[in-house]
Amino acid sequence: MSGDMNDQSDTLNDFEAAAAEKPRVVVLISGNGSNLQALLDAQQHDELGGEIVAVISNKADAYGLKRAKDAGVDAVALPHREYDSRDAFDAALIKVIDRHEPNLVVLAGFMRILTPAFVDHYRGRMLNIHPSLLPAYQGLNTHQRALADGVSEHGVSVHFVTEELDGGPVIIQAVVNVEPEQDLDALIDKVHAREHLIYPIAVRWFLEGRVKLTPDGQVTLDSMTLPATGLRMSHADAAEELDEDLDPDEQD
Repeated sequence: MSGDMNDQSDTLNDFEAAAAEKPRVVVLISGNGSNLQALLDAQQHDELGGEIVAVISNKADAYGLKRAKDAGVDAVALPHREYDSRDAFDAALIKVIDRHEPNLVVLAGFMRILTPAFVDHYRGRMLNIHPSLLPAYQGLNTHQRALADGVSEHGVSVHFVTEELDGGPVIIQAVVNVEPEQDLDALIDKVHAREHLIYPIAVRWFLEGRVKLTPDGQVTLDSMTLPATGLRMSHADAAEELDEDLDPDEQD
């Protein structure tokens, strides 16, 4: 009888261990990996809501791979030039990612246009960050284009990945006010700071089950449908979180 009870106890312990396992994240990068570092830092402070189990780069010399190794995370180089086609590379990438059984795939400066098959495989569980207030300035050179247009607001967006490049439904945005004679480098620095602020937030929301992509392409947060711009953090609120100096006329 006692043997049966011990067996039952062991089984219960196994169930508890499985239930306690943290959600798993795979991050894809191509370069420096500053957003990866923001995610690793959030994980270190137990603010990510899960665990980064692998970092994969299509470039073997990406500095982000060193960031991963330094954090004790599996770092994998999968050079895209070793494959004959985009389809072949994406198929190989799926195999490498799925080996780590992720709940979420995070693109953090992954400079590849993904095939529809890849996007479909991870639909509803793949996020990207883009340096603009989407849908404005999809694609490259967002900061230069924003300044050339004389906009008063610029920023960054985290969105679900769909077949449309930088066009998936937005989860959260953070605004940067653009000054009349805005310095490009200063603008880029402010956008980067907001990237590092909101990406861990969006990842945590997803891993906690708070944010979801519905079958009809809407984003919900705590079961409430978000507007097309997602949850938008104002310049003043972001600046306060980042301890940036605010001009008096920028304060709410």
